[in-house]
Amino acid sequence: MVDYANFMSFLASQYPDAETIILVQDNLNTHTAGSFYEAQPPGEAFELAKRFEYHFTPKKGSWLNMAEIELSALSKQCLDQRIPDIGRLIEEVSAWEKDRNAIEATVRWRFNKENARVKLERHYINLQN
Repeated sequence: MVDYANFMSFLASQYPDAETIILVQDNLNTHTAGSFYEAQPPGEAFELAKRFEYHFTPKKGSWLNMAEIELSALSKQCLDQRIPDIGRLIEEVSAWEKDRNAIEATVRWRFNKENARVKLERHYINLQN
């Protein structure tokens, strides 16, 4: 919890002018504003907690696949070469990111409502007349 709180404090310090910092994160039990109170005095913890807006990924879902697809694209399109130093790595990844954003690359989501009903049927309650 303390590690999370310290990281969030660091993150907030990187965006001092941002009124709200929007986060997308997984559902790990320490990923809450309550962690701030473990690491900081109540007043500071409260002020830090107000800076963040949380959006959580599904506990079970394919969000991870989207992240993995992007990392795979980065690996194949950018990191498939020898990069001599950290400065060059930053340049290469920044250029790749700029190109990827320029083409508005997206993940084609194939899982729709109809597929979900079939695949997840066993999770539905069986209602009988």
